[in-house]
Amino acid sequence: MTLLRDEGLTAEELTVWRMLQRAQVRITRHLEAELLVTHDLALASYEVLMQLAESPGRRLRMNDLADRVLLSRSGLTRLIDRLQRDGLVAREACADDARGLFAVLTEPGAARLAEATPTYLRGIRAQFLDLLGAGEIGQIRAMLAKLDLTGDP
Repeated sequence: MTLLRDEGLTAEELTVWRMLQRAQVRITRHLEAELLVTHDLALASYEVLMQLAESPGRRLRMNDLADRVLLSRSGLTRLIDRLQRDGLVAREACADDARGLFAVLTEPGAARLAEATPTYLRGIRAQFLDLLGAGEIGQIRAMLAKLDLTGDP
């Protein structure tokens, strides 16, 4: 098909783009399946719990959390609703902003995260890291840093 190439992409450029998309989808589908089967925890839920665990006071403002887990505010609200029903997170009002809310990791949430983390890490190793040769991690990091517009290290 020449339609996409007519817009300035070579066949190789288009192939690389599609390979990147497929790799990301394949890896996340595998992680999602393992977390669901083993811990009844969706990958997005794991990411929320992990972000909260790594934050001071195990809490984040909802807007900041949405940005970190790459969800819309409404998508995060629905996810936090489910996690709160399961007792894994709580909501707390912001003292300095009457409209603001914090998502807070609960003890049961921290325990579920601790149980799921070995599965998550094994999945990353098996589906990504073990497939790379010596030195390739640094090369990939350098390449992806060029694409990362957030400025995060």
